[in-house]
Amino acid sequence: SRSTLVNKEPDSMLAHMFKDKDAWGNKQDHRGAFLIDRSPEYFEPILNYLRHGQLIVNDGINLLGVLEEARFFGIDSLIEHLEIAIKNSQPAEDHSPISRKEFVRFLLATPTKSELRCQGLNFSGADLSRLDLRYINFKMANLSRCNLAHANLCCANLERADLSGSVLDCANLQGVKMLCSNAEGASLKGCNFEDPSGLKANLEGANLKGVDMEGSQMTGINLRVATLKNAKLKNCNLRGATLAGTDLENCDLSGCDLQEANLRGSNVKGAIFEEMLTPLHMSQSVR
Repeated sequence: SRSTLVNKEPDSMLAHMFKDKDAWGNKQDHRGAFLIDRSPEYFEPILNYLRHGQLIVNDGINLLGVLEEARFFGIDSLIEHLEIAIKNSQPAEDHSPISRKEFVRFLLATPTKSELRCQGLNFSGADLSRLDLRYINFKMANLSRCNLAHANLCCANLERADLSGSVLDCANLQGVKMLCSNAEGASLKGCNFEDPSGLKANLEGANLKGVDMEGSQMTGINLRVATLKNAKLKNCNLRGATLAGTDLENCDLSGCDLQEANLRGSNVKGAIFEEMLTPLHMSQSVR
């Protein structure tokens, strides 16, 4: 009836089309029916909504199609209902971790000269051991509990990445960027941070509480204001390292080469320095 089309949404285009009896002129068929060149499939839910105020869409009808019809006819209250229904029908975002198989496929499909950007991706618990991950951007990625043993992370960007509990034993970390990263409890035994070209690894401000870095090569590494409380740094090469303001409380630094290292303002309370390869001369600024 005319009232169905007019009364519920009196300001809609559909209502205006039928308010004035003479608006259509002679655009009617021999039975008096009006022709509207729109999809009847998508119009049926609109018509039912105008009848009883409920959004009911049968299976197999695309909500986006109904939404476009509602916009065309200016049924504002129905547009809001449809937008909510469409949003609720979308599948939830997939935050599940990326597997080794998925990532290897991704690596193989990427040209070698293209920058591989993996910022913020979830690799939690993945086995990425022995992979060539040079220059990849892992900024703010979740790499917690990952197996990165023997991986090549040369010049990779791990800034603010979560590496807590991960295994990076014997990984190549030449020129790596790990500013403010979280590697608490990680294992980095026998890692190589030394770049023959002189590019220094940057771990400034990193959380390295309780890490095991025994036997790692870290000449010239930047560990300024990093937290290394309770870390194992036994037999590490820290020659020329920047350790200014670094928390080395209760660290095991026995057998380390700290020649020319900058320890200004560092906290060495309870740290072990026995059997060092070169004598450590504490300045007054070392706590």
